Amino acid sequence: MAAPARPRRAAQNRARLLHRLRPRHLLFLPVALVLFVLPYMPALLLLRANSLGRQCLPPTTGHLIRLPRDPRLKIAIATLSDEGASDHRGRGRSFRGVLAATTRNKRSYAAAHGYSLAVLPAAAVDPRRPPSWSKVLVLRSHLRRHHWLFWNDADTLVTNPDISLERVLFSVIGHSDFDASPDLILTKDFNGVNAGMFFIRMSNWSEGFLDRWWNLTSFIQFGSTKSGDNAALNHLIEHLSPEEMREHVRIANMQCLFNSYPWAPTWKSVHRLIFHLPTTWKGVYSNGDFMVHFAGLDDKLGWINKIRRQRRFLR
Repeated sequence: MAAPARPRRAAQNRARLLHRLRPRHLLFLPVALVLFVLPYMPALLLLRANSLGRQCLPPTTGHLIRLPRDPRLKIAIATLSDEGASDHRGRGRSFRGVLAATTRNKRSYAAAHGYSLAVLPAAAVDPRRPPSWSKVLVLRSHLRRHHWLFWNDADTLVTNPDISLERVLFSVIGHSDFDASPDLILTKDFNGVNAGMFFIRMSNWSEGFLDRWWNLTSFIQFGSTKSGDNAALNHLIEHLSPEEMREHVRIANMQCLFNSYPWAPTWKSVHRLIFHLPTTWKGVYSNGDFMVHFAGLDDKLGWINKIRRQRRFLR
């Protein structure tokens, strides 16, 4: 008859032990919640950068809110598919499905504003180099057909279609006189000027610049996420004379003018946020930005869908 008392006593001992431990565990609950939420807090804050006072696009007044469309001025958005070579980029990075997802977005934007859209297929990629180098060939072949070409890497998305390319150009150049304009308009990130999105003007200088860029073969890289075209572009810009730079090139004061990057909680992004806050602030994607560029991100299609969901939620 005494045997059943032993399991009962053991159960009582376990209950007392759990009772003593429960308050201690509850003390760790707020800490656990903070550790869970903390990585996402900067992302939520940076997503509201524009509402916190950041201005990617300088404010306009009166008639400049909607710049008149010059019917003589031909502007084209150019992009290229490199999906066939995406499996060779390493680290699981893939462009598969990205061009189809972003082309619909850009076609709608181009139609609304009267721009041309040049989407080059994978057959236009030079197989002797990593795919991103072929943007130089695309631009070279289309330059004489348009006054301005706006190059977009495939992993970019228009997120504020109310902003026209004329307004972006005006904000950098300060006027709308095509003949008196610089030839190359770029943005700058942590690594220097970025080759993923830029404007180039129809001119002899632009043709020569593209030829110089293409001929920097020592920068070509295979077998990594870096192809060398961006490093080559930085090399060219850094070695322009002050006179040539002043006459032909403009770098936007704010990267987010037309080349915003989404912020993700990684060790590198947190380090940059802490030690390079001004650069992060100028380039991070925020609600209301004109375009977002998924540079350096592996799951590009996933990010595209995420930004789309955010935009639908905010409408």
